Amino acid sequence: MTKPKVLLHICCAPCALFPLKLLREDGYDVYGFWFNPNIHPFTEYKKRLDSVLQFSKEEGLQLIQAGGYPMEEFIRRTAYREEVRCPLCYNMRLEKTAAVAKKGDFDFFTSSLLYSKFQNHKEICRQGEAAAGKYKKKFLYRDFREGWAYGIEESKRRGYYRQQYCGCLYSEKERYRKEIEKEEI
Repeated sequence: MTKPKVLLHICCAPCALFPLKLLREDGYDVYGFWFNPNIHPFTEYKKRLDSVLQFSKEEGLQLIQAGGYPMEEFIRRTAYREEVRCPLCYNMRLEKTAAVAKKGDFDFFTSSLLYSKFQNHKEICRQGEAAAGKYKKKFLYRDFREGWAYGIEESKRRGYYRQQYCGCLYSEKERYRKEIEKEEI
């Protein structure tokens, strides 16, 4: 009997640790997928990608990489729509994941975004289901947040790059906003 194939969209190595572990324990044949045009600047993108490549090698995880760094598309989609940037970003990444899942004949697709306590699970699920309908692939929703502590501890133990913001220019600004506002006073 063959294992069901699942394509795991990976936003970063620390967030992928627990989802990969759990999916494998549940009997899935897991492949990784790297597509994150929201990450800015490019040096941040490169740090995260390098960490994902290290993680994939250590775990024996086949990794599919979307070509290029289409940051401009992310900016075009979110400019003047900052209040809905997260749903737009989820949509962009999950649609691409679903398209690759269809092309690769995967049974399911999911995302390491579902590991984060800082992401909107309801919206990720909504966007995942929409992408599933569009590409006729099943979105596998799992609440990976139960492994939050495991992912943090294990990523530190392995020495993975641990970012301090989701990746987009807007979240970087929010990260430093309080410091900036203090300086302006």
